[in-house]
Amino acid sequence: MSRASAHRIRTILVGAAGRDFHDFNVVFRDDPRHEVVAFTAAQIPNIDGRRYPAELAGKHYPEGIPIRREEDLERLVRDEKVDLAVFSYSDISHENLMHLASRVVAAGADFSFLSADRTMVRSTKPVVSVCAVRTGCGKSPTSRKVAAVLRQAGLRAGIVRHPMPYGDLAKQAVQRFASVDDLSRHECTIEEMEEYEGHILEGHVVFAGVDYERILRRVEKECDVVLWDGGNNDTPFYRPDLEIVLVDPHRPGHERAYFPGEVNFLRAQVIVIPKIDSADPAAVDRLRRSIHDHNPSARVVDAAMPLVVDRPEMVKGKRVLVVEDGPTLTHGEMRFGAGVLAARRLGASEIVDPRPFAVGSIRETFAKYPHVRDLLPAMGYGERQVHELEETIRRVDCDAVVVATPIDLGRILKVGHPTCRVRYELEETGALRLADVLADVVRRARG
Repeated sequence: MSRASAHRIRTILVGAAGRDFHDFNVVFRDDPRHEVVAFTAAQIPNIDGRRYPAELAGKHYPEGIPIRREEDLERLVRDEKVDLAVFSYSDISHENLMHLASRVVAAGADFSFLSADRTMVRSTKPVVSVCAVRTGCGKSPTSRKVAAVLRQAGLRAGIVRHPMPYGDLAKQAVQRFASVDDLSRHECTIEEMEEYEGHILEGHVVFAGVDYERILRRVEKECDVVLWDGGNNDTPFYRPDLEIVLVDPHRPGHERAYFPGEVNFLRAQVIVIPKIDSADPAAVDRLRRSIHDHNPSARVVDAAMPLVVDRPEMVKGKRVLVVEDGPTLTHGEMRFGAGVLAARRLGASEIVDPRPFAVGSIRETFAKYPHVRDLLPAMGYGERQVHELEETIRRVDCDAVVVATPIDLGRILKVGHPTCRVRYELEETGALRLADVLADVVRRARG
């Protein structure tokens, strides 16, 4: 008799404090066949060493579930006599994913995935999902555009954001953000504020947390349409009536080289090609061929993402530090973003390398992601890292700081330099518009 058939299947969820918790909640929490002995943590700092709390883990886990380092995966498989490791996070290359699978199999356990359909919760309201093939494609301005279209149609959109639960998980089970003050009340990190604040400032309510079925039932009481604002390149947690997926002409080929971004790419009913105004036309053509070859039934929306700089005089001829969205640069692997594009177009005399000035965990981030060089990722996973980001910016020898993050860092940091902000929104440039692809959802929501 096999070890797995003699007792509950001892299982690890290989995660990053988001998808893994959702998969546990909807698939494993009440399944008597599986015993989840641990989560592992990657991508996000300061997650390992904690526990998934008993209040969320259910009756089978009165002591909660430990969260361990992914680096210790082999030892964990052996010490805990693990039968099965289930992969449960996103934005990982196919190559690195199979290296991870090989480590698990070599250590003596099975390695598996859950299908997107198996982890999706059904809603009583129409659901629109906005996802991407990679972090940093332009999903946030696209989801804001979708929300605006729904509002113009007279509908209330309940925006549900992919999880970023970095604090007290039990307290964060169901969160509702209707004002900027709510960001402070919930002790949001910079990464959370970047995703929530844009929607809030446009008058929309954002929901997030850990238990996404409970979140959905809360949203359904307030809205006409559920808008899933996906994170990383993850698949939706809710079953969509319309799946909108962004590709990236600055990274052609990535739509078929990362997991589960390729899943999104193949499932998409609508594919948005953003950044057409800043991309190489040959790269855009390469993406069109990829769509034609692998998802020919998808409708394609062409879009630009024009940059608006509030104080361009702070850039022209100046030595500038560029601060960009953190995850886009780190595990998103982008070498530049909107801030660098703006600095180049406006004629900055120099984009200052921040690495010699980095302190603490910011210095460690540069060591972990050596492709990040002449720009600063806005890392802010907790109070200590926010302080180290602030100190790094203050130390940089520059004339001005170009802030290209979705939020105004000057509101939460004392940067010690003159600053200007770079903003960008989505503008459809082709014949097909988001209002066109949303028409059926609008009709259904109106009854």
